[in-house]
Amino acid sequence: MFRNWSLTFQYTKQFTQLGCTADLITGLHAEPLTESRLKNLVCDIKPVTISIKNYVITEVTTNMAGYKATDACLNRVRQFYSQRPFVVPAQRVEVWTFPTSATLTEIRTSENIPLCHVTDFCLLFSKDARATTCFENPCNQNMQITTCGRNFPDMPMNTLDQQFFQLQLNASNFDLLFEATDEYEDALTTPRNTATRRLNPHTDLTNFLITLQCERNSNGALTFDGLDTQNQNTSVELRGASIYHGATDSYYKVDTSGKRPPPPILCTVHDTFWLFSPAAGGSCIYDTNHSFDEVIGPLTG
Repeated sequence: MFRNWSLTFQYTKQFTQLGCTADLITGLHAEPLTESRLKNLVCDIKPVTISIKNYVITEVTTNMAGYKATDACLNRVRQFYSQRPFVVPAQRVEVWTFPTSATLTEIRTSENIPLCHVTDFCLLFSKDARATTCFENPCNQNMQITTCGRNFPDMPMNTLDQQFFQLQLNASNFDLLFEATDEYEDALTTPRNTATRRLNPHTDLTNFLITLQCERNSNGALTFDGLDTQNQNTSVELRGASIYHGATDSYYKVDTSGKRPPPPILCTVHDTFWLFSPAAGGSCIYDTNHSFDEVIGPLTG
């Protein structure tokens, strides 16, 4: 007869980043309590670091939305551009790490970086410096980025409310054609704590990402109205405050051993272009320094 299970271990369905530390159950044993023959079933738990020595990719699949172009249409397009130069819009992502981490009550940090045709800011909040794909909601309020005399978004955001959820869907172009996955929606909307306790997640919540648009949706990338400082450094400041402070703060207090999170990560998304020309046997140039107007002008002039 067993009196209870070990209460020191909480099972979650969240992913742990490969290369990071996780708790592993290494054994089970029963401990006698009293002469009543009741026993405790205790889990032996040890921290381990999981790594991959070798792997083989056996299959890659993807879902792509197309426009149902016929072969005849594609052939006409191919023929049209066989004698004309053309431009393919693209994006470049640069990753910056803020210099300071969150404190007990807030995040307030800034970085001096150049902004070249920036269309979006993306924010990632890691609990381990080794994390590359697993990021969680920091559960912050009054969060905002300030740079070039502008605030992004216009009003401070709470990373758990409905307005923030809709902001992220719009920034990620999720509409009637493209839908967010359940994991992404859960990461944006599921609370991690209350004022009195931490909440044990029952699904994976490591798909969290904040995307902040720096230009309008309506121009279709034909006219750039994002951020550009002509490659001169400018201050990008991030501010935010914990919704719940203290022992229940699942972002600042990573674990019970006193571990603290590394600084937040800022990704800047830049407009870039591939320039293709059939002249002189064909050429391809990757342009990272000009706007669409500047790129297309010489080709159409």
